[in-house]
Amino acid sequence: MGLLRWRIVALAAAIVALLAGGAWFALTGASAQGKGKDAPAHQAVKSVHQAQVQPETVVSVTPAAHSQGVNGAAPVTVVFSAPLAADSPMPTLTPAIDGSWERVSPTIVQFVPTRGFTPQTRVRLVIPAGPSGVRSSTGGPLAAQVVDKFWTGTYSTLRLEQLLAQLGYLPLTWMPVTGRLPVASASASGQLSAAYSPPPGTFTWQPGYPAQLRNMWLPGRPNLLVTGAVMAFESDHGMTMDGDAGPGVWHALLAAAAAGAGNHHGYTYALASQAIPETLTVWHNGKVILHTAANTGISAAPTTVGTAPVYLRYTFQIMKGTNPDGSKYADPVSWVSYFRSGEAVHYFPRGSYGYPQSLGCVELPYDQAHYVWPFMTYGTLVTVTAP
Repeated sequence: MGLLRWRIVALAAAIVALLAGGAWFALTGASAQGKGKDAPAHQAVKSVHQAQVQPETVVSVTPAAHSQGVNGAAPVTVVFSAPLAADSPMPTLTPAIDGSWERVSPTIVQFVPTRGFTPQTRVRLVIPAGPSGVRSSTGGPLAAQVVDKFWTGTYSTLRLEQLLAQLGYLPLTWMPVTGRLPVASASASGQLSAAYSPPPGTFTWQPGYPAQLRNMWLPGRPNLLVTGAVMAFESDHGMTMDGDAGPGVWHALLAAAAAGAGNHHGYTYALASQAIPETLTVWHNGKVILHTAANTGISAAPTTVGTAPVYLRYTFQIMKGTNPDGSKYADPVSWVSYFRSGEAVHYFPRGSYGYPQSLGCVELPYDQAHYVWPFMTYGTLVTVTAP
């Protein structure tokens, strides 16, 4: 009896150990299977599988939906709630541009443009859903398609000024706060991104230029210095000289910045003073290269007071027009630089200079006109002051 009791106690202990290890479930499952009743076990496995499948949702999109003024060269980022499947399709962008979708992390994808969207572009982002759409690594699909839209901004006037100064088309230097150029010269995407969102920096006037020119400068805002500089750039690149930095100018400007192709003719500024004796003073690269007696318009045909850029040049022409008395004239003139309709700096033979004698132009002696003409390049600003 003692031996039998010991065996019963040992068997009971073994059963307790099996129950603690989960054998009970195996035994009951086997028993149920043996009886052909497998539904409870199948449902248990199915519910476990369903618990492991994570449905996919979109947490955030950058730029946010309906954003305005977006940097067209910045990445587009989508954050998901669960890791994506390795073969999950990517979102799409319209209009399509060069670039690629990259996985930043298991739950984040990012479109990195090779260059970027042009200004004022409506961009449509679509994240596909359903059986063929985005899905998680456990097979959970995105329940509903996500469609977002945003609009790119315009290129910055401040960045336009930075580039024009950097390329030598303005009488200022520009330096970023870091002390070195923040955008790699060969980075098209970086240059375009800076066009939308300019890096911080400071402009410094090159020495020697007069207050009349300095007072025109308005950093970050349209001004005559920028108009003249854009015209000079357009002339150098065979473009129509309208002084307007449109898409074609920006494309050429960014390419020039990437290539380091700067202004090769320097910066010139001319100031015609109508105080007697009348004079014309011309600065080039910050130095006075000419100070000479000049003639401006008589009271019946005065020279316009103000500033305008040179837009038309001739070494010689027959200048035609109407005299104040109604008669016509056709005068041969040389070394002509038009800065306003019907008004130009040029040579005209006179017995003396320094007094109002012209019909609106700024007349110079031959030698002085000949000398200064090569410096009066397209975009050169000419200021005429009041008497």
